Amino acid sequence: KLITGSFRVGVSKLLVTRALAALADIDSKRVAQRLVGYTDLSHRPSAERYLKLIAPESEDEHAQRGGQPYPFFLAHSLQQPADQFEALLGPAENWQVEWKWDGIRAQLVKRDGRLWIWSRGEELVTDRFPELHSLAQCLPDGTVIDGEIVVWKAPDINPEISPDSGAAFALDNDAPHAAPSVQPFALLQQRIGRKTLGKKILTDIPVVVLAYDLLEWQGADWRNRPQHERRTQLETLIESCQSEVLMPSPVLTGKDWLDLATQREASRSLGVEGMMLKARDSLYGVGRTKDMGVWWKWKIDPFSVDAVLIYAQRGHGRRASLYSDYTFAVWDGPPQASERTLVPFAKAYSGLTDEEMRKVDAIVRKTTVEKFGPVSSVTPTLVFELGFEGIALSKRHKSGIAVRFPRMLRWRQDKPVAEADSLTTLQDLLN
Repeated sequence: KLITGSFRVGVSKLLVTRALAALADIDSKRVAQRLVGYTDLSHRPSAERYLKLIAPESEDEHAQRGGQPYPFFLAHSLQQPADQFEALLGPAENWQVEWKWDGIRAQLVKRDGRLWIWSRGEELVTDRFPELHSLAQCLPDGTVIDGEIVVWKAPDINPEISPDSGAAFALDNDAPHAAPSVQPFALLQQRIGRKTLGKKILTDIPVVVLAYDLLEWQGADWRNRPQHERRTQLETLIESCQSEVLMPSPVLTGKDWLDLATQREASRSLGVEGMMLKARDSLYGVGRTKDMGVWWKWKIDPFSVDAVLIYAQRGHGRRASLYSDYTFAVWDGPPQASERTLVPFAKAYSGLTDEEMRKVDAIVRKTTVEKFGPVSSVTPTLVFELGFEGIALSKRHKSGIAVRFPRMLRWRQDKPVAEADSLTTLQDLLN
């Protein structure tokens, strides 16, 4: 497996970072920063690159980073009901609350007169967003901003996207209906999929950055400063920049957690995923850790339907011997229809326990009808509740529907295949 390149070990990036930091006896945050972009396929691994990765920190390293971003700080999911927040988190006034945007998280890095834009996936995407290049003129050198790239336009949405699948959200709640506003991620996805960006795409699907954190200012690393201090300087910077493509992510206010919970109920209609909770005195950490402070993502419940498993494929890594990647379908007609069929609409591989996955694997092996390379077609016998974050019309899919981040919420062993949901159920979620 080592020779063929198929050897996989389930080790998290955070564990690798800590191991390298311990080996080299340097700060893990410095190792994490050096690792950004390290696995880019365009750069072959070499002894020289590895030695640079674990080299002792130098005094002038900070000045020689070029466009190197910082590792992103990630949030933990908050599942408890709002009436427990006071005991769990303390008073709401100790937290900075924002909307959780449905866009592309990115860092804007301005150094040496140049602007770099990095996605959370450690991909350099500067060329994909030419309308943001003007920020190189207004942002001072030694600035790194963390924020969200979103589609920003008047709400005359592409007819392929249902406006109600993620209603436009104006930052100014008092703005007229025609005011520019955040649009559904499905529009941004159309733009991401283009190899070239013509004038029409840039006009029809313009983007802006909603900034929510300042990681570097005047060449100094600000991650060890408290959240409220970073936020104050960020707002001052944006105000002085006076750019139409850079604006602060609004901070929400509420008298208590229950008041904020009431505001959160409007998330779906506003086209946002819920709220972000950031301790006002928290530092900016690395990855999903709690040693520097805590961010919480307080997301709304996902969309869900009951779907039928029709195809299965073996997984990767420790799941390479199990059928763990599944394709799900819904009926194309109501139960009373005489010749209805199952139409595939989503693939999912997460959500089951190891024990459940072993049971499903055994059933897949017993009910396989036909194989297409690595994919097995099975007799429809299993129903699962599938959850997903967003839904939109799509001409690329046989079902006419595309969903975002599908995963299995539970195995519906109590439900017969005939009672699974239909395309009508999915279409109703668009409205």
